[in-house]
Amino acid sequence: MKTLEELTRPNIWALKPYSSARDEYSGKEASVFLDANENPYNAPNNRYPDPLQGDLKRKIAVVKKVLPEQIFLGNGSDEAIDLLFRAFCRPGIDNVVAIEPTYGMYKVCADVNDVEYRNVRLDAEFRFKAGDMLAASDGNTKLMFLCSPNNPTGNNLDRKEILALLEGFGGLVVVDEAYADFSDEPSFLAELEMHPNLVVLQTFSKAWGCAAIRLGMAFASPDVIGILTKIKYPYNINRLTQEEAIRMIGQHYQVKLWVKSLLEERSRMIGEFKKLKCSRHVYPTDANFFLAEVSDAKSIYDYLVDKGIIVRNRTNVTLCHNCLRITIGTRPENDALLEALKQYKD
Repeated sequence: MKTLEELTRPNIWALKPYSSARDEYSGKEASVFLDANENPYNAPNNRYPDPLQGDLKRKIAVVKKVLPEQIFLGNGSDEAIDLLFRAFCRPGIDNVVAIEPTYGMYKVCADVNDVEYRNVRLDAEFRFKAGDMLAASDGNTKLMFLCSPNNPTGNNLDRKEILALLEGFGGLVVVDEAYADFSDEPSFLAELEMHPNLVVLQTFSKAWGCAAIRLGMAFASPDVIGILTKIKYPYNINRLTQEEAIRMIGQHYQVKLWVKSLLEERSRMIGEFKKLKCSRHVYPTDANFFLAEVSDAKSIYDYLVDKGIIVRNRTNVTLCHNCLRITIGTRPENDALLEALKQYKD
């Protein structure tokens, strides 16, 4: 692996980060704050939130079995993805490699940051080979992106191939585990100590049922986290988000019940979907959704929209011709979809 200094953009490595009033104060608890040009009225919303999210990170660390220093919190995982580009990829010079198809924001962030995006197509069973990813890279490849379970295909990527990539690539390997709570595979968080070039992304949006609070997590070595922290906006996670996340961590038992229920519904839905006349193939999934090939994806999508049922038409995505991506909802929601599709006529 290259050194962190070699991976980091020179201007970012030399950057002196902005120091907020709340960064500079430390010591015993204070009762009079006259340092941040805040309005003294309308407590508690008048005060800036903790810029480093200390309380929340300590609670996440316990749940995830990592150190607080290994955690970066962002406005959704998208913030962490964007900051990885901004920290490590020189615009117009460096490149990244990712599987195809996968989560679309990797390419969007590459385009926004003027970074070449190289994709490596999965095979017919949505698998990848580390050797193909390495063959697509060169001396200016800084990041590789893997989503496991993958979106929109739903499957876990081969763990041995991911480990081979971590061993063989000199840059950062980003493993996006947004849907990992729905999978039986162990998280790559346990590999952080062994692989300093590993970055793991997770989120509160899926299993935790908190998409609206926009809280994403990146886990990596303290040195990599330090680079991301240096370039983030000072108060990127607001007080309400921090408080709601802390409240949800205190109800982690409820999250486990949600996941159990969704997995049961996933199994039922896949079984019932296969019986539909319009169904052609349902791909294996390790996520809270499944990808299904149907007789006519556009026609079925439009038909469902007319009935007030929204799924995702993925027919224009590589390897997903005539495929719909269907999220597992509540039992009544799932039944509404099935009933509508039973009435659909080709």
